Amino acid sequence: MEKLSNKEIENFVKLRASNSYLFSGLRNSSKWAWRAILKHMGLHHRMTHRQASKKFENLKKRYKELKNPPPGVKVVPQSWPFFSLMDDAMEGRLQSSAPVLKALPNNSNVSDFLIAPTRKRRKVSNTGLAESEEVNGSIQDVDISTNCEPQERKSEQLLVQREKPYQDVAALDRERALLERERAATERERAVMERERAVMERERAVMEREKLMLEKDRDALRCERLTLEKEKAKWLRLLVQKERAEEVTEDDSKVMNSDAVDKRERVLSLLEKLAENI
Repeated sequence: MEKLSNKEIENFVKLRASNSYLFSGLRNSSKWAWRAILKHMGLHHRMTHRQASKKFENLKKRYKELKNPPPGVKVVPQSWPFFSLMDDAMEGRLQSSAPVLKALPNNSNVSDFLIAPTRKRRKVSNTGLAESEEVNGSIQDVDISTNCEPQERKSEQLLVQREKPYQDVAALDRERALLERERAATERERAVMERERAVMERERAVMEREKLMLEKDRDALRCERLTLEKEKAKWLRLLVQKERAEEVTEDDSKVMNSDAVDKRERVLSLLEKLAENI
């Protein structure tokens, strides 16, 4: 069997996991599926489809031996370099790890692929013919070629049946992972809503405090306005009193001026009389 490098084995397993739909269990589906994978990897001239199938079966067998060892047998799965790779493949975590290939038609040119050696023909001697030919000193051999197609179909069906539980488990794991992601997203949304509600509560408390401060400022303004009104009334009273006092002073000054004029006129008249007498 062709020996593959670690990188080739990794690509080999990823392509097998990502193209499991090609292994439908129909007649020759496994053969053409493996040929499509080998052609994609450039191994179709180095390995037959039977060798590829056997290679993958050996990998699965080794994985199962390490995954579920017999009771009392201690194993170290990490000692095998492909355990994690096969574990991901069997658990369905490699579904999209490689390109999805197109199925090759059954009438594809088989000369592009390494042909698997046919089983050796076995010679069966026919007793009756042998007896009739003994006279001629020879025994006639009859070639009977074994038809391996039914056996291949049976092995493909068994392979699909063996892989179906793993595929179901992988599908359940994917659904569970999807539910976990949805639950995590819901938890994140709820946490965001809680934070937003807390922010709204803080903003409402701030608004309440600001409202109280506005009420206090309004009361203070009302008190200041009353004080100003009182001072205004006081100043108005003082202004009225001042105006009245000024009016009284003006009247008094007018009276005093009229008395002085009278006195001066009387003095002048006396002086005139004295002058006449002289």
